[in-house]
Amino acid sequence: MRQLGRPEPDKPLRVLAFDEARFGLINWHRKRYCPKGFRPPYIVRRAYKWTYLYAAVEPTTGKSFCLYLPGMDSRCLQSFLEGLSEAYPDNHLLVVLDGAPSHRSEEIVCPENVDFLRLPAYSPELDPVERWFQEFRRELSNKAFETVGLLQEALGQALGPYWEEPARLQRLTSFSWWAEAVNTFDINNPDRY
Repeated sequence: MRQLGRPEPDKPLRVLAFDEARFGLINWHRKRYCPKGFRPPYIVRRAYKWTYLYAAVEPTTGKSFCLYLPGMDSRCLQSFLEGLSEAYPDNHLLVVLDGAPSHRSEEIVCPENVDFLRLPAYSPELDPVERWFQEFRRELSNKAFETVGLLQEALGQALGPYWEEPARLQRLTSFSWWAEAVNTFDINNPDRY
């Protein structure tokens, strides 16, 4: 696995935050309002089937790339990286990710235009994608889905407004320190790493 190699000088740099999240048929519950003395009605579903949403977000622009994959392993990450590389062939991509075991696998072969930058251990609050996933969980809470396909359809509807209006995703994920760090990169300096 390559980490922070020298990018091709003729390709503009994009810094993307990456993570994946598991969404399943076991639903999440959040507070609900109900008249005093009554228990709020909840629908409970206990089916052990999941889908994984892999997402790369460019917090400075609000652009994103997402895929549904069947698991969280090195093969799925490899598939995602290949799709990401194909989606941005004219850019060099610096993918900022956490230290999950599938992210550290020796089986991963980064595409030519992709490099990794690792976040410190035990710091999910530093990953802007986590904030986006919180919004999806809030949107899908207190709802039950019969199949993974219906869950993916609901996730797609939750993703839609962010794709239609990238500024919305930018407001949600562009932490001030992230924007400062990305702006400090000297794009024309080949020794920037």
